[in-house]
Formats: sequence, structure tokens, C-alpha cells
Amino acid sequence: MLEGFAAEAVPPIEVTGLQYDSRKAGPGEAFFAFPGERVDGHAFVPNALAAGAAAIVSERLAPDGMESRWARVGHGRRALAHAALRFYGRPDRTLSVTAVTGTNGKTTTVHLIDSLLRSAGKTTALLGTIEHRVGPFTEKSINTTPESLDIVRFLARLRDLGGTHATMEASSHALELERIRGLEFHTAVFTNLTPDHLDFHGDMESYAASKRRLFEGAGAKPPRFAVANADTEAGRSLLRIGKSEAVSYGLSVDADVRARQVRSGSTGLRFEVDTPAGPICAEAPLVGDFNVQNLLAAIAAVQCHGMSVSQIEVGLREVESVPGRFEVIDEGQPFLVIVDYAHTADALERLIEAARAIANRSHPPGRVLVLFGCGGDRDRTKRAPMGRIAGRLSDFALLTSDNPRGEDPLQIIREVANGLEGGAAHWTLEPDRRAAIGAVLAEARRNDVVLVAGKGHETTQVIADGRVEFDDRVAARSALHQMGYANQ
Repeated sequence: MLEGFAAEAVPPIEVTGLQYDSRKAGPGEAFFAFPGERVDGHAFVPNALAAGAAAIVSERLAPDGMESRWARVGHGRRALAHAALRFYGRPDRTLSVTAVTGTNGKTTTVHLIDSLLRSAGKTTALLGTIEHRVGPFTEKSINTTPESLDIVRFLARLRDLGGTHATMEASSHALELERIRGLEFHTAVFTNLTPDHLDFHGDMESYAASKRRLFEGAGAKPPRFAVANADTEAGRSLLRIGKSEAVSYGLSVDADVRARQVRSGSTGLRFEVDTPAGPICAEAPLVGDFNVQNLLAAIAAVQCHGMSVSQIEVGLREVESVPGRFEVIDEGQPFLVIVDYAHTADALERLIEAARAIANRSHPPGRVLVLFGCGGDRDRTKRAPMGRIAGRLSDFALLTSDNPRGEDPLQIIREVANGLEGGAAHWTLEPDRRAAIGAVLAEARRNDVVLVAGKGHETTQVIADGRVEFDDRVAARSALHQMGYANQ
């Protein structure tokens, strides 16, 4: 029944389903119309009605003659979220749901948590930037965090499969746009907070406030456990909210889940972890010191779900690298090529520092070469800072296009170059990303580390005319083959 969500009374209406996409609307369903980021759902009300929709839910007044089928609500997205939870029988209360938020590390942390839970025999769901997976079923992701109705459908599907645990990324956009409104979380995890998405949020205070919503409840009761990075002030402030059982992680001596004696190599990480449940000997085939924080976040989260020390140790040895996250491209070349999603100043800094640690272990030490760009029609404030990071930390930088969208790629590059100028690194530019990948690889010598940063797992380049097929990993392999390298 479509009741309880209208600000203005309407007769009870039997509905067979819920939709917010008119292309999927069917007979007897309720269609939720609300303004989106690019289009307004109200423009598609006629399409939904033509498809047989039984009711329309909207923030607007009912058109003449539609009063008995038009439920007017105060907030369309909130109405959709609450209606979905009721329609599908609150699957969030049957499952143990974990949400991970933060600027960097969300995707890797979600994959690690899910991998550890599956290693312990759990049937799980994962919702994130790269893919959405429910049990054995996988589909490509469109948004980091799906619309509320889609999230609830995923959870209901997992419940119906007999699953127990779901782990999802909670982006700041999703938190601000009420996509997780009303969901009850078992555990909330915070990674870090650095400048990003300021074109959407306006300032860091608003950006931080969007993350805080997850820990305060976002229209539901606060999560049972709050897991946050004790090495950051933003994390410590979330732990002080006091509405959940707080679990801190990090390198700080007072962290509940603390790493020590970290040993990093080209084949993985080894370190000791002090936890409330006892010490853990962590061995994971992930490369890069920054992954210590991601692993600690995952360990803290799964301990909240009751995983034992021995289960975690076994699970850590079985985790796999996440596509496009410090992904090694090996075609037999005498230098290391890494593709990574780093697209903020903080992420780029961590990436280059991890590459430098690897390069310095070679005999003789290698150089760090970095290829990167900045997205168009997005936060412009991070462009010069990313240039400064590359200029200060790398030996050679090549500026190129990274989803320029409607902007002039050369203008974006010039804004990034404002930060690079004056740095120690040699640098050049090549707007064509495919040609740039070939150029930076041609510059590499034995023992060097080449970073292809910004797009990671993405398989398209977004330009003014739309999307074109492009994958950094494919382009890198092709360029290496043209250079005469090819693993057999």
C-alpha cells in the first residue's frame, strides 16, 4: 500500500512495485518523480503513466484530474528511500550492513571487508565504485552508491539468497542526496578526509558534514559500531560523537586496532596488529604502504562482525588486489608500471610515496615517473595542488587529459601546470592520453616506477562529445608491446 509518505492525503493505492526510472516503469507501479543531478524526473511522468504506472509520488502539486493518483511529499528522495524499505520488508534489519565513507580508500576497504567475510564462509553483497555483487551475481557499477531503491533491492536479493553481510561505499554525494536515508547500519567506517568534490559541497566544512551524517544515523538510528581512522582529526571527531561503540584504527599508539613493525615489499605487506581480541600477524599480497590503513580499517570492521583472529589471519592471505588500485602491468619490461585511481592531491601523494619506496629498494635506485590529469567540469581547486605534489615528489611528470568532459583539455592542463612550475621534477604535456601513456613508458629506464594515475578501473574517457572506450591498462599493455615487451 502506498500510504504514510504523503504530506497531503490520498486514497490508499495498491501498487505492484516502485520505480524512479520511467524506462523501467510497469503496470501498477508507483513512479517517484524528483529533480536529479542532470534531469528532472517530472519530465518523464507522462512516460510512466503511459507504461501503466498506478501512482505518481512528487514534491509538486497534483495536475488537474490526477489528485487521486498523485501523492505529494515533502522530499521525493526521502520518500523513495522510506517507501523502498517498507515495500521490501526492511532487509537492512535482517542483514549486517557495513558502510565505508571517506575521500580515499573506500573502494579498497570495501573489497577487503567483503573478501574477509567471504573467506569466513559468509554469503555477501558488495556495492561500490567498480561493481555491485550479490552472492554469485555481479553487475557493473554506474554510481559509487546506487539510488536508495536499488540499494534496498540489492539487500532484499541478498536476504532472499540466505546471505548475511553487505558492505557498501557511502559517497558524500549519496549521503547528501539521501540515497542511504533510513538504512540501519551495523558498522560505519571512515577512512580519511582530504579536499575533493568541492564543486558539489562548496567547502570542506560541508564536505565533512556529509560524512558525519553516516555516523549520526542519516534518518535512522546510529550504527552499532563506528570505526574511524585515529591518525586523522576528522576520524577522531567522528569517534567523539558517542552514539555508537567506537573502534579506532591506525598507527597511533592509542588506536584500538594498531599496526606496528610494518614490512613492505614488491610482493605484499607484513605487519603486526594489536587488537582488542588479541594480536594478529597480518600478511597480505597488497603492494604499497598506504594499504596498511585500508587493511587496518577492514580488520577493525570484521572484528565488529565477530570474526576471530585466526579467521582474519587466514583471510588476509587470500585477499586480492582491487582492479585499478595500484594494479601492476607486467609485460616483461625492466621497470614497474602501475595503474591507479588516484585523482586527488592526497591520493596522488600517497601513490608517489609508495612508488618511491619501491624504487629506492632497487639497485641502483630507480626514478618515479607519473602521468596524470584532472577531470573537467569538476573541482578546480585541486588542480594546482596536484601539480605541486607531482612536482615535489616525482622525477618526471607528464600532464594529460583525464575525463575533460566539456572543458578544454589544454586549459585544465595549464591549471595543473601552475602547481608544477618551480618543482624539482622535469615535466611535459601531451593532451592525448593514449599518446601520453606511450611517451611516459618510452621515458622509463631499468628499475624505474611508472605511475599511470587518475582513471584506474575506468574503461571510458569522457569528452565533450560523450564517452569513448579507453582503458589505461589496455593502453599501457599495447604501448609496452609496441616497445617489444610481451609476456608469453
